[in-house]
Amino acid sequence: MDHVNELGDALPAQASDLIHVEVCKTQNSIAKDGEIQNLVLHYLETVASMKYGDIYTDFAGQSDIFTNNIDHIVISESSNSNSVSIDKSKVKMMIHVYTLNTEGAASEEIEEEEDISAANHWILPSSEFEGLWENLIFDHDVKQQLLNYSSTTLLFSDKEVDPNIIAWNRVVLLHGPPGTGKTSLCKALAQKLTIRHSNRFRYGQLIEINSHSLFSKWFSESGKLVMKMFQRIQELIDDPSALVCVLIDEVESLTAARTAAMKGTEPSDAIRVVNALLTQIDQIRKYPNVMILTTSNITGAIDLAFVDRADIKQYIGPPSENAIFSIYHSCINELKKRQIITRANLPDLRTLKMMRFQENEANSTSFRLLEVARKSCGLSGRTLRKLPFLTHALFLQGCTSFTQEQFIAALSRCVDKQLADRELLANEIQKQYDNNSSEHLLTPKKSVSGEETEHIHTNGILESR
Repeated sequence: MDHVNELGDALPAQASDLIHVEVCKTQNSIAKDGEIQNLVLHYLETVASMKYGDIYTDFAGQSDIFTNNIDHIVISESSNSNSVSIDKSKVKMMIHVYTLNTEGAASEEIEEEEDISAANHWILPSSEFEGLWENLIFDHDVKQQLLNYSSTTLLFSDKEVDPNIIAWNRVVLLHGPPGTGKTSLCKALAQKLTIRHSNRFRYGQLIEINSHSLFSKWFSESGKLVMKMFQRIQELIDDPSALVCVLIDEVESLTAARTAAMKGTEPSDAIRVVNALLTQIDQIRKYPNVMILTTSNITGAIDLAFVDRADIKQYIGPPSENAIFSIYHSCINELKKRQIITRANLPDLRTLKMMRFQENEANSTSFRLLEVARKSCGLSGRTLRKLPFLTHALFLQGCTSFTQEQFIAALSRCVDKQLADRELLANEIQKQYDNNSSEHLLTPKKSVSGEETEHIHTNGILESR
């Protein structure tokens, strides 16, 4: 098992030969990163079995310098992370050491007649996003693709590849329905990139711009405030030791503003705001230490001028049955970890696949969870993450302790209630829409002579006389 310090040291080794180990230092650690790397390398050599996704937090028996300086260790993913265990004799390890910033988000304000909150600002890696990447579950390898894209972006910049010959814009667009994890994925990616490239960048900066709020407030000021906001971002980019990630949420607001302005329903300032924003994006994407991450809830309404700038246009849809099972499985493990559910074995999806999905006494509880996952299809990831809480709140309040079988049965009832409530709400919305439509059709109209006309229905056809 070898150790490399830089990503380039691992090339041209195959991606399957390289694994990433992320080491979070304690807040009061004073040890140097190189010293921590050696401690971790020696520790992992003593670990009997190591798998992708393993998290080590119990360091009993280790030296004081180890326990005083290392909070936890994560064996992160690689392009070959489907294997059950890692053959340590055939891999190279890249150890990333980092310290979490415990301060929350700061509000970036622009001073005008009244302060305007332009964006939220985090110093990375942030404790707010710790573990977020590992808990985002998708049906395809979108997370690995984004990491590979980012690594290639930095590699091409380092090698000074001529962008006039080979073009890349450092712009990512994630689109899909609400609640599927697009914004969370962007934040987790910014955190992950800061950790993975800690040898190159001392820290990261995440600036989150809500474009919907931007356009609703800044029409009257045209592009002036947009320029001021990006001047602040430019100040952050000017520090070469910082990796700056700019997150633009709900970027489809660009299209709404531009389209409305062209139709004359919004002031012409709207076009200037949009053009100013696109111009600023074109300016900052030239820097090697910046990434522009964007999201959209409305796939068909994204501004084509912006789409053309995006290197990656990734659809993020609702989770499948397998992804839902994995989400529920992670939630149950968390509740067992916190001693809310009594500990018991719950085979995961990978184990069930190895068993060829043959049900037996040892895995029957997992099959009950699969049934719940199956009927949960159609619910967003945001909703799925809330259901364990609602399950306890609505169906398990009288229990001080319960088994995972009891919890899964209650979770099934909670899903049924969620689906019934959603259908009821949809029916109420449709009823209200139908009532509004009827009221509009039956409103007395003025005739040319100024007299009101009477509307009547004849065989379902609306007439007036």
